Amino acid sequence: QIRGKRKFEMGRPPANTKLGHKRIHRVRTRGGNLKLRALRLDTGNFSWASEGIAHKSRIIDVVYNATNNEMVRTKTLTKNTIVQIDAAPFRQWYEAHYALPLGRKNITEKKYTEEEKAELPFLKKRSQKTQRKFNDRQKTSFVDPAVNEQFVAGKLYACVSSRPGKCGRSDGYILEGQELQFYVKKLKAKKGK
Repeated sequence: QIRGKRKFEMGRPPANTKLGHKRIHRVRTRGGNLKLRALRLDTGNFSWASEGIAHKSRIIDVVYNATNNEMVRTKTLTKNTIVQIDAAPFRQWYEAHYALPLGRKNITEKKYTEEEKAELPFLKKRSQKTQRKFNDRQKTSFVDPAVNEQFVAGKLYACVSSRPGKCGRSDGYILEGQELQFYVKKLKAKKGK
């Protein structure tokens, strides 16, 4: 050993952020700056890239982590962890924006009472002008069939893109397209073992 330890060489123990009721510690770092060390988190701000929106949603479960299966078993949140989130906020937005049902099976108008029709955005009565606006929006509405299947179940696969141990948040994006296919394949392979 050439010399003693220096403060700037110091490392810190990992945060190992778990799924649970929010608990965040503040850590003073070099230069008086702060890191927010999330010890437990249960919500995050997730974006839906194809629709260009983001909503706060509850994280339901950790399903895949490329680093280690142990992290899935212990429900540890890190960057690039694949999680399941609650689909409700995104469904509500979609139905209000496009006036189309999303992830609902066998929709026939007979099932709903007048009160329920008034509450559900895709069954509301509208003026002709407003209906034209929604008709124009509906021309461009498209949801990936694989994502639509998840809406039926009420849970969406998402990827955590923030670093919970550093910024104290577990934000991310909903998986779509080829990336979703890739992870679904991985999950099936894991179940098969």
